[in-house]
Amino acid sequence: MLNHVIIFLAVVVIVAGLMLNYQNRKNPGRKGKPHIVGAIIGMILIIIANTFTIIPTGYTGVVTTFGQIREETVPNGFNFHLPFIQSIKQVCNKQQDMYFSGQIWSETKNRTAIYYDSVNVTYQISGTRSAWICANVADYENNLITQSLIASAVKSSSKELADEDATNRSKIEPLAMEKLQESLDSKYGESTIIINKVVIGNADFDESYNNAIAEKQNAQLAYEKQQIENQKLIEQAEAEAKAKKIAAQGEAEANEILTSSLSNDIFTQMMLEKWNGELPKVVGEGNAVFDISSMLGQSSETKAEAKTETNQEN
Repeated sequence: MLNHVIIFLAVVVIVAGLMLNYQNRKNPGRKGKPHIVGAIIGMILIIIANTFTIIPTGYTGVVTTFGQIREETVPNGFNFHLPFIQSIKQVCNKQQDMYFSGQIWSETKNRTAIYYDSVNVTYQISGTRSAWICANVADYENNLITQSLIASAVKSSSKELADEDATNRSKIEPLAMEKLQESLDSKYGESTIIINKVVIGNADFDESYNNAIAEKQNAQLAYEKQQIENQKLIEQAEAEAKAKKIAAQGEAEANEILTSSLSNDIFTQMMLEKWNGELPKVVGEGNAVFDISSMLGQSSETKAEAKTETNQEN
């Protein structure tokens, strides 16, 4: 900016000298040659303006001598150079963005078709490598990071991820950043271009895959619903079986208690209470005869003993 100001002043001085020269020609009687002095001062100012360059913050300078680029870069600030022989070109070392607006089709680790679009790459040129970039990369401002490099990094990244991770930005973006950095290091050398961030605006599968996923999810939901219904039926059946088992166990325990509490006398008494007064003979296997009269006599004796015990207690 300062160079432009000095050059502007030089032009003003030279123009003023030319105007004075014109006035002198119209008035031959005037003395002095101020136009010559103005021209000399103007030329001196132009030379001074071409002896220095001010590099702003965030930039480095690349010195060229008759078109030959010097390997060392110059830092930001005030820098001198030979007028008309040398020049200093500014190289931006600030963060810059490279935007990829098209779609990048690829596939996942499971060979599922997927696409990415709206990829933005944030990068920086290393200040120590500015001269090398100017000397070796044609139109580096537009060709430093090509869309083909970005597409290659994204594609190689997606092929390492499963379907469930290929659309996850927290996984695909760092991996794409790593792949792109490796490609740039291989092409330009390490620490020449620094990738700070890769942002992918959108990632999605092919429509046929999305339909298949939707069908799979519906089938999974139906399966889970059926599993719930089956579990309910199983639990209900288990509960009913458990209730029956408890009831059967209760009945068995009651019968066991009843059986253990029945003595021969009580059992005989129960039989006599059901007797109708007749004295039948019962023939068993092998013509065996069972006479109930003995039981009757035994029962009478039992009653008599019970009555005697009662009287004694009274």
